[in-house]
Amino acid sequence: MIAGYCWPHSGVAGDTIDLMISGDGGSCRVEVLRIGAAEQLVETRDLAVSEQSVPDDCATEGCGWTPSLSLRIDPAWQPGFYLVRLHGTDGEVAEAFFVVRAAEPGETLLVLSTSTWAAYNDWGGPSFYTGGHESSQHRPLPRGFLDKPDPHRYRVARFGQLPRPEVDEYFDKYSYWSAAAGWANWERLFVSWAERNGVALDYATSLDLHSRPGLLDGRRLYISVGHDEYWSAEMRDHVEGWVDSGGAAAFFSGNTSFWQVRFGGDDRVIGYKLDFDLDPVMGTDEQHTVSTMWSDPLTRRPENEMTGVSFTRGGYAHCRRAPKGSGGYTVWRPGHWAFDGLRLIAGDVVGGEPVVVGYECDGCELELVDGLPIAKPTGGTPPNFEVLGTAPAHLWETAEAPPGMPDSYIGELNWVTERLGGGDTPENRERFAHGAAVMGWFERGLGEVFTTGCTDWAYGLEHDDVATVTRNVIGRHIDLAARQSGSPQ
Repeated sequence: MIAGYCWPHSGVAGDTIDLMISGDGGSCRVEVLRIGAAEQLVETRDLAVSEQSVPDDCATEGCGWTPSLSLRIDPAWQPGFYLVRLHGTDGEVAEAFFVVRAAEPGETLLVLSTSTWAAYNDWGGPSFYTGGHESSQHRPLPRGFLDKPDPHRYRVARFGQLPRPEVDEYFDKYSYWSAAAGWANWERLFVSWAERNGVALDYATSLDLHSRPGLLDGRRLYISVGHDEYWSAEMRDHVEGWVDSGGAAAFFSGNTSFWQVRFGGDDRVIGYKLDFDLDPVMGTDEQHTVSTMWSDPLTRRPENEMTGVSFTRGGYAHCRRAPKGSGGYTVWRPGHWAFDGLRLIAGDVVGGEPVVVGYECDGCELELVDGLPIAKPTGGTPPNFEVLGTAPAHLWETAEAPPGMPDSYIGELNWVTERLGGGDTPENRERFAHGAAVMGWFERGLGEVFTTGCTDWAYGLEHDDVATVTRNVIGRHIDLAARQSGSPQ
């Protein structure tokens, strides 16, 4: 067995990252690679290692392993995501990670969805999906979260097209939950595309966004990519306050900020989700911080106030018991600046061939005016939210659970109707069952927000239409922030 984790998960030049390793083979080869347009090997070490015990409560308290290696971040190392690949003597491989933050802020900041990775982490104990309510970040991540073969093939929106023996073989090697969370699914694809196309990125983690109030100072664009599901109030405070003061946010992500979490002692992630009545803050003055979905009336702060959209009005697409649609967005306002450079008319589709509308999607309540969908200002969606494109989506009922879900699973459709619809009844389920992925844009304060409303946008970046929209969004937002700050572009 070989396993490891790093702490802290981010640092700047001169900081030290500790690497904790447990191995029963006596030695281990450590490779540190920066992952961008390509893998860049920055350091290699051969270490003597020994097996370190896994506490029964490591899911909540962490492993508490002794550091096997301390890495000082070299000033020559570029900002980015660094994969630590561990090779055991028996050929077994494991991974850990850390992020190098920029010493001085650049224009564009990508915040990795590490709080979501923690929520799905079932290494050594339960995740939030298998009975856990707290997740320590001081433990390894399961195989497949940080590195996996051919993410385009092994993604939720494609598993249904693969032969069953191939799917079983894949999950024999990689965690079941690695299909739903992790760097290897989405952020890696985005970063690779960005570097090949000259888009310079700075990097940070969810914990950085939570604990560093000035993280966005001096930036022009904040970016979220992929599956960015778990957010603390502080994370939202920092993004929303920055946008209000003139920043620009681009959510190339879906299921975004669906659940509220808190960071507790030792930076553990706390989330009671459907068991919110067990959360210690219930019945106190801090009840609004309860770790249930952000759209729950208890929080008084639905997530679509920040993103424009919500999973409660979206759902699943292009996967089991969910609509396939075209795989892309039907465009309704082709004259919008996000589509500059594309020859589109209303009704054309963007992102259909690579299936960008897959897995989890966010939407809003819609109505037709003169044959075009517009957003109803309900549930927190801003009145000025402009619907650019839509695709069908569906919230699962409990009976529609995919294979591998625990017996305790309660479908999001049942939960949403209970908390937002006034009760889990067939009539209320019908109100929320037919959702939509919604691409849109709105101005907020002095800034503005763009959202794709889907987790899988990054899978389309090698296609001209998706890449063009992405370039337009990045360029527009950087230009907007530059104009408002009076700085040169």
